[in-house]
Amino acid sequence: MGFHCQSFRRGRRPRAFWVGSLVLTCLGLASLLQAQQNSQQSSLTAAAGRDLPDAPGYTAQAVGAPAPGQASAQALAALSGTIVDSNGDLVEGAQVSLSGPGGDRVAQSDARGEFAFSGLPAGSFRLTIIAPGMSPSTVPGIVLAPGEVRFLPKLLVALSAGVTEVRVTADQEQIAEEEVHTEESQRVLGVFPNFYSVYDSNTPPLTTRQKYQLAFRDMIDPMSFAGAAALAAGEPIENKYPGYGVGIEGYARRFGAAYANDFDGRMLGSAVFPSLFHQDPRYFYKGTGSIRSRALYAVAQTFYCRSDSGRQEPNYSEVLGSFTAAGLSNLYYPAANRGVSLVFFNGLIELGGHAGTNLVREFILKGFTTHAAGGTAPNP
Repeated sequence: MGFHCQSFRRGRRPRAFWVGSLVLTCLGLASLLQAQQNSQQSSLTAAAGRDLPDAPGYTAQAVGAPAPGQASAQALAALSGTIVDSNGDLVEGAQVSLSGPGGDRVAQSDARGEFAFSGLPAGSFRLTIIAPGMSPSTVPGIVLAPGEVRFLPKLLVALSAGVTEVRVTADQEQIAEEEVHTEESQRVLGVFPNFYSVYDSNTPPLTTRQKYQLAFRDMIDPMSFAGAAALAAGEPIENKYPGYGVGIEGYARRFGAAYANDFDGRMLGSAVFPSLFHQDPRYFYKGTGSIRSRALYAVAQTFYCRSDSGRQEPNYSEVLGSFTAAGLSNLYYPAANRGVSLVFFNGLIELGGHAGTNLVREFILKGFTTHAAGGTAPNP
């Protein structure tokens, strides 16, 4: 007893004293806070009572409480988004349907590709997008929480494969058909055909039918017969292929062989193999750069060509066409001249002739060609 009194007088307090003081302090603060809250609630109720109209059957409600049977405005969600196609372009006029709680809703994308839905209850929704020329696109499982505002930045819709293919194919074929008609009117000095020179690098590829059409048109041109006739007339002077004989009969054989060489080479190298390998048999004019670069380009186009898809690739059509035509020449050349050497000789002559023709096309023919379509075009 004396120990406790002595400790108290020296300023030291027992543990029970501190615990009791802490409990009393907490109880006092709680009482003050409760009294303040009751005072504020009474003031708000009194103010609300002054503002409410005096109407029969009217039931006063606390400020901020929703009316019976109505959802709180703060509980309604919103959904918006932007529609783009596979190229990243905004899609205007797309019909956007939203299915979910509360029924179906429909909106339309504006000039910026945007749409919006508001006043949505919470729940899971399904979004469907339908646009002209596009495949329908669906976004399921969009879950909105009460009061959530969600923005979908990029909703992708793909072009309809069927519609796009028909539309593009028709346009490309029509443009290529017009180009073929133009090329068939291209003539050097208005006389010599220049059907296989293209002066517009954006020219679409030829269809299989157009490849055969252009090749056959070239071979029935009067100048093709004139060229074979001139070659047949010159061979006896050089004493080439004496096995053909002399006179009218010998000349007819020479003429037939010369024309057959041209016909086989043109049809195989410009129609048959290009159709099989999907390659373009025409020469695409470069027209820019140094003389050296243009010359290299012209010669290289004997061994490289543009594919129907627009890529540069080995010119299988030209090489195989030249040597296949040379192989067929064994059927009608004199027996003394037939053999493997004839195939290689005529094949190399054919390829060399194409390289020389390309050089003339690149540096000379354009300025003398009538009805030439397009202008100087960059290297494809």
